[in-house]
Amino acid sequence: MEYTNLGWSDLKISRIGLGAWQFSEAWGVVDYEAAKAVIAKAHELGINFIDTAMVYGRGLSEEFIGRALRELGIPREEVVIATKIPGEFLNPDDVFRAVDKSLKRLGVNEIDLLQLHWPPCWHNYPTGAYARALERLVAMGKVVHLGVSNYPVALIEELRSYFSFTDIVSMQYRFNLVERWAEYELIPYAEANDLTFIPWSPLAKGLLSGKYTPENPPEFKDVRSNEAVFHPENFKKMSELINTLKQLAEKYNKTPAQIALNWLLKYSPVIVPIPGAKTPKQVEENAGAVGWELSYDDWRLLDEISKSIKITYVTW
Repeated sequence: MEYTNLGWSDLKISRIGLGAWQFSEAWGVVDYEAAKAVIAKAHELGINFIDTAMVYGRGLSEEFIGRALRELGIPREEVVIATKIPGEFLNPDDVFRAVDKSLKRLGVNEIDLLQLHWPPCWHNYPTGAYARALERLVAMGKVVHLGVSNYPVALIEELRSYFSFTDIVSMQYRFNLVERWAEYELIPYAEANDLTFIPWSPLAKGLLSGKYTPENPPEFKDVRSNEAVFHPENFKKMSELINTLKQLAEKYNKTPAQIALNWLLKYSPVIVPIPGAKTPKQVEENAGAVGWELSYDDWRLLDEISKSIKITYVTW
């Protein structure tokens, strides 16, 4: 496994993280033993960065992670725990209440990275008020580092202006080979400010794994069926890209998913993808995206094909 610093901090995280959104009813991993096996394999392979959120399974994901780390006997210093607080919880009073509950579910004394999951756009909490509350948690040692997720640059700038002694270390957004809007403004901002950029949905909800085709899409009961990338109008545009991923997988003796993840890693040194995994085998596959790299020509080939794909989000 390869490691990098979390933003400007000296905290080392693996170049591939473990996304834990799947430990929820929405994504189907509600069996604790299955979740424990995934976490055990991640630790075995050197993945020390686990990303979850308070809203995943209404706390179930955090509970699974905390319980697994204890039962597996994984030393606290060997894992970097990142969780996210939703915008609805960002009023100054609820910030403390939410973090207290998160700490209890995770069974830890401090959260390594607390990310703002999305802005409080439906509740209008003043940015300065919750920024100060978050900074109190850092001052008291309950949160080590802060990050943002799904925040526009203008609001990030406002948020940072209210901090008196700390700053954010990371930014988390949707970014993958077919959904690339983050590269225009967000990734350059992360690079310019020495922040780790964490792509969520780095495999476009599994589309880039090569598992699905327009003729064999996810089942309707699967939440992925509502994703724009899987809509027939968009999915049919993906054939060339998916076929190229499969061809390169054969060339490099990798899987399409590993090719797609390596493309992200080669895009920028600040990028740390957090693919999810429902089984230990999928963890192994994700970890196998590290330790080698695509050639410049192959990276450019994927880049050009990807840029030609225009996704339509108005699908109904």
